[in-house]
Amino acid sequence: MDAGISIAELTVERLPDVVELCHRALDLPEDAAEAGPLVETLWPRAAADRIVRVLGAYREQELVGVLIGSLSAGDGRVGHVDLLAVAPMLRRRGIGRALLGHAERAFAQLGATEVLLAGNPPYYAWPGIDVRYTPAICLALALGYRPDGTAWNMTADLSYDGSPALRSTETAESRLAGQGVTVRRAEPADLPALTAFARATFGGSWDAELAGSLGRPGAGCHLAERDGELLGFAAYGSSRPSWFGPMGTAPAAQGSGIGGVLLRRCLSDQRAAGVTAAQIGWVGPVPFYSGSAGARIEQVFFLYRRTLDARINGKW
Repeated sequence: MDAGISIAELTVERLPDVVELCHRALDLPEDAAEAGPLVETLWPRAAADRIVRVLGAYREQELVGVLIGSLSAGDGRVGHVDLLAVAPMLRRRGIGRALLGHAERAFAQLGATEVLLAGNPPYYAWPGIDVRYTPAICLALALGYRPDGTAWNMTADLSYDGSPALRSTETAESRLAGQGVTVRRAEPADLPALTAFARATFGGSWDAELAGSLGRPGAGCHLAERDGELLGFAAYGSSRPSWFGPMGTAPAAQGSGIGGVLLRRCLSDQRAAGVTAAQIGWVGPVPFYSGSAGARIEQVFFLYRRTLDARINGKW
């Protein structure tokens, strides 16, 4: 690493500097455009729920690199590197390597035995490393990280009126109403029932994502219910304004068309808010999103994992 570079832990007061750096350092236009919501998702809101640290690399007084890392909410033995960005003109000078080394030592001090270059739900920027970020993949392999799976995002085109993602839900909603199913926009008062339904039906960590989608500008949630019983939900905007998810339908209601209705209601909201391409993150059922909204796989991510050497130690 250049001799003039120093690394220090950052506090939330440096948030604007981190956002500005990410605007410059994130090569993909869609990532750079949403650098503010992306960083805010990883940092301040997450800090109340789990251990989050932010490292900055400085050249004199200028921030030239940043790493955001967090411990897994479900397993404190696993550390996640949520974001790593280096100023374009200073790449290949060891800054990213130094930031990652500091993070590994800090994770070890906190009791972690593994580090993942992968998203840490419910607050994550990407599932893993976008395959188009070649320097990041090269760094991971050079430091001994091993492949740990592949994930993908799908894109729903909201840029024109005839898009399959914007098909009317009126007929489907009338059919569901005839079966006693009500579809409506969720309100903040619905959050306890939604989170209980999500935990009981799907497990995982959707509570925080649902909370982030209710009552926030640029975010929202729709639900389906019958006789007061929740049958499904779909949310958007928790991580970034252009991102859709999470969504889930009760197993007994799958195949009823509820999921497609909830999905397109959310996408219509996003279109009305000015979003022209909705990102469906970390997709599981590709055929469902393709058929219901004409979505396409457009982002592919490699996930990486490394077991920490027991001798690693150090401080943030």
